[in-house]
Amino acid sequence: MNRKLITLLIPLLLVLGSLQAQESAIERFYSKYMEDERFSRVYISPKMMQMAGGFLDANSVEGDEDAEQMLTLISKVKGIRILSGEQVNGLNMFEEAIGLLNRNKYEELMDIKDKGSSLKFMVREEAGRIKELLMVSGTKEEFTLMSMLGDFTYKDLNMLSEKTNLPGMKEYGQGNKE
Repeated sequence: MNRKLITLLIPLLLVLGSLQAQESAIERFYSKYMEDERFSRVYISPKMMQMAGGFLDANSVEGDEDAEQMLTLISKVKGIRILSGEQVNGLNMFEEAIGLLNRNKYEELMDIKDKGSSLKFMVREEAGRIKELLMVSGTKEEFTLMSMLGDFTYKDLNMLSEKTNLPGMKEYGQGNKE
């Protein structure tokens, strides 16, 4: 009986350990630069997203379909983390951040390279649902990393890009139309 339990637990622990390692790679990158004065950082907690949804709900008019859609979308966002730096070598930082990601866990949605700039959108999915949207952008003098956690469909992401000013959604919407 113990052998069966161990046989079942080992794969589960390996999967959980690899997820933890991936999340901590992004977390370590964020933590590495968050105290650097060249960077601005933003963290919007799940609680703050709940509060925003509550504010929207309390101030919406009954039957307002747009407000109801927004409330549903906002409730799916579990947190946002942004690291943005100016007067940094953004292209090197872009490569560093992308190098930390496990390509087996993230699927590339968009990759735009232009004269002296790179932009990538990637998603991490579980059971057909998007659990994280990651945007990494770098130029010669600027860098931005945005991670949005939640439980989304691609339709949700398209609606967020069209109807909100959430960080990274403008760029997502523009790239999605190209």
